[in-house]
Amino acid sequence: MKQCTHADALPHPEPGPLSETCPECLAEGWHPVQLRLCLTCGHVGCCDSSPGRHATGHHKESGHPVMRTFEPGERWRWCFVDHVLV
Repeated sequence: MKQCTHADALPHPEPGPLSETCPECLAEGWHPVQLRLCLTCGHVGCCDSSPGRHATGHHKESGHPVMRTFEPGERWRWCFVDHVLV
């Protein structure tokens, strides 16, 4: 089974969110779907079901490998590089 090779390098504690919603969606006048939190820097972006796919865009621009859901009651994490749940 494939594993994430980046989880051990994540900051502890995890960074706080830089915003409460996706700032790129707000700038575009869009309603974000399912928010994600970058576990390297705290950027909040929308998921791939949103028109902007800003969480994935943040990963592509920054290289930050792991995000977690920013939805209430959810705790899963995703590694963009290894394409696995962490």
